Amino acid sequence: MDKYYLTTLPNGTRIISEYIPYVKSFSIGFWFNVGARDENARNNGISHFIEHMVFKGTKRRSAKMIAEEIESFGGYINAFTSKEHTCFYSKGLSHNIGKTFNVISDMIQNPLFRENHIKKEAGVVIDELKDLDDSPEELIYDKFEEIIFSGNTLSLPVIGREGNIKNFTSESLFRYHNTNYKTKNLLIVASGSVKHDELIKLTEKYISQNKSRFSRSRDQFKKKKAADVLFEKEIQQVHTIIGKTAPGYKDKKRNVVRFLSALLGEGSSSRLFLAVREKLGITYQINSFLNSYFDASAFGVYFSTNINQYDKVIEIVLREFKKLREKRVSERELKKVKEYLKGGLLLNLENTTNRMMRMANSMLYYNRIVSIEEYLKKIDRISSDDVLKIANESLNEAQLIKVILKSVKS
Repeated sequence: MDKYYLTTLPNGTRIISEYIPYVKSFSIGFWFNVGARDENARNNGISHFIEHMVFKGTKRRSAKMIAEEIESFGGYINAFTSKEHTCFYSKGLSHNIGKTFNVISDMIQNPLFRENHIKKEAGVVIDELKDLDDSPEELIYDKFEEIIFSGNTLSLPVIGREGNIKNFTSESLFRYHNTNYKTKNLLIVASGSVKHDELIKLTEKYISQNKSRFSRSRDQFKKKKAADVLFEKEIQQVHTIIGKTAPGYKDKKRNVVRFLSALLGEGSSSRLFLAVREKLGITYQINSFLNSYFDASAFGVYFSTNINQYDKVIEIVLREFKKLREKRVSERELKKVKEYLKGGLLLNLENTTNRMMRMANSMLYYNRIVSIEEYLKKIDRISSDDVLKIANESLNEAQLIKVILKSVKS
């Protein structure tokens, strides 16, 4: 049985950890419950931009010093922003936990946000945005979510818009940072050879103990009717997503949709991979996906192919959808997909960073740690009747939309 420790300090900061005695390292994440979903059309991209800017220095440390202090003792530091969270994380040897904690706590609490740094980093982020625009297999996911989540801030892209990025100022960054990056909105999560009592002491030493006022309010997603959309770009292949919205983390049905996604297009033995790529060889990339948020998910199938093969691929995808709506999966296939899901989870847990992220997501979405045993039991309880029912809800052609990126010449 896994053993987790949870402490909530008077300032509102929560600390979660698990001690793994047989490793000599740790992974630690500083999570803020803020992301693109908490923005608006005018400041979209600011959470992601702040994630970049905190690495640019504090009163005590330059950007070079931040990187060197972590890397000089064999550590690794990084960060990411999603639609609902921002995480600053590091991995290192266990005896360096104090040094790592000191650096990251300084970064997240004391950023400089100097105008010259902002201007320079805006160029970097705009280059990142243009890289995304040049990658149709990535861009299409943003377009898909923009359409299916229309009317809700879930539709906003994490990286933001070029006009917004150019207009961020020291004042706007400080205002947003002071509002959203509070101790009450901070979750510190660690996995590995690190004691919980030590984490509490480090938090009390390096994180402000002034109690902050913070409450997160988000507009709940309400589904709206969407239509197929065609975009044209200078590309060689046709890139397509066919899908819809699906239950989010708060809905028990999500686990069955997760199963359905694995059955359809995850792995080389999935139905779509075998039917489209292996049998006919008419696409290189085809996979299903489930991108989940608290109250909604984006679910669908992505593929790229030659324009001449496009109609054939769509025909096969829809045929596989129809099979799943009309016929129960066999016990053999049911068991195979369950083992695929369980194996994927357990193999991921051999990495302390993955363990840290699993604990954090569990706490942020369920307000408790869902044990590994509990998750495995949920997978085992999925029946062929459950799959048939969710297939009829999720693969109904009348409710699916297509987002297509194709060449301007075709």
